[in-house]
Amino acid sequence: MADKRDYYEVLGVQKGASDDEIKKAYRKMSKKYHPDLNQGDKTAEEKFKEVNEAYQVLSDPEKKERYDRFGHAGVDPNFGAGGGGFNGGFGGFDFGDIFGDIFGGFGGFGGRRNGPRRGADIRQNVEISFNEAAFGCQKSINISKMDTCETCHGTGAKPGTQVSTCGRCNGTGQVQTQQRTMLGYVTNVTTCPDCHGTGKIIKEPCRDCRGTGKVRRSKTIEINIPAGIDHGQTMQVSGKGEPGDRGGPNGDLLVTIRIRPHDIFKRDGNNVNVAMPVSFVQAALGATLKVPTIDGVVEYDIPEGTQSGTRFRLRGKGIPYVNGRGRGDQYVTVNVEVPKNLTSKQKELLRTEFDSDGNYKQRKSFMDKMKDLFK
Repeated sequence: MADKRDYYEVLGVQKGASDDEIKKAYRKMSKKYHPDLNQGDKTAEEKFKEVNEAYQVLSDPEKKERYDRFGHAGVDPNFGAGGGGFNGGFGGFDFGDIFGDIFGGFGGFGGRRNGPRRGADIRQNVEISFNEAAFGCQKSINISKMDTCETCHGTGAKPGTQVSTCGRCNGTGQVQTQQRTMLGYVTNVTTCPDCHGTGKIIKEPCRDCRGTGKVRRSKTIEINIPAGIDHGQTMQVSGKGEPGDRGGPNGDLLVTIRIRPHDIFKRDGNNVNVAMPVSFVQAALGATLKVPTIDGVVEYDIPEGTQSGTRFRLRGKGIPYVNGRGRGDQYVTVNVEVPKNLTSKQKELLRTEFDSDGNYKQRKSFMDKMKDLFK
């Protein structure tokens, strides 16, 4: 516990920050260190866990109050784990108010368990084309999620009936029992069997949601995919996940992008690679090539004597940077295609006019070296 950083420092906010400031900071930091955006980065993975731990405390009013008063000791579930015989107090100090919903299972540390709880995240894969990834697009995603029951408006009770506070636990969601031992009285805290921890009693449940206040529905979500997104990256759409419980915030929709391969273009980060075939004559005499790019066709002049494997660059013709300025480049590799199925006349012409060392400097150099090797 002594090695833990201050939770406010972890989220990059000042002590006393508002709920909105804390939530905004959490979204920023969790996106920055999300494992899907930092695959294989153990440091980012630990940072992500640290950010989530900090938010779990600072987003909960009760836990935040305990943390502000007592620091990490006020929210650490390992602190005082052996306190079964203290009967809710120690030296006149009431631990029940401090440790509330953390130590419900230990003697003497009773508290409420029916506070707000954040909804679960929903994960979805979306397949897009190469050009859609390059320039961005809007996609409609169909998801299945729990939603507020329209019949009972989320109360869980049959319309026209009331939801009452549980008489056994008085709305806390927990009941306490005391057991006498040789060390004194031990207080055990368990989930209330009547309300199952909700603190409420529904005598006549809603027929549509069966008392849960939620029903599963299919929904269509519109998302904007930014230009330059890469294969395997995950977008976070805040608040579009499962609904929270007891007034807690919704979870998020996490969309992982899958990009279909392109017939011509190959992506390398923000650069684009193209392998372009040219004829023997074009390579030998030089030519103006019509080169495909993601923006359209451009012209590029190759000099005479261009060799197969020659690579040239088209600046700024690559993939845009996500949420940034500028673009990568396009690299074009020339592949000289050797003619096949020549006529006898064409073959003879090639032998008499072109098959001499004077036309092939690399071959002449190699042959000279080979002669020297076998002298």
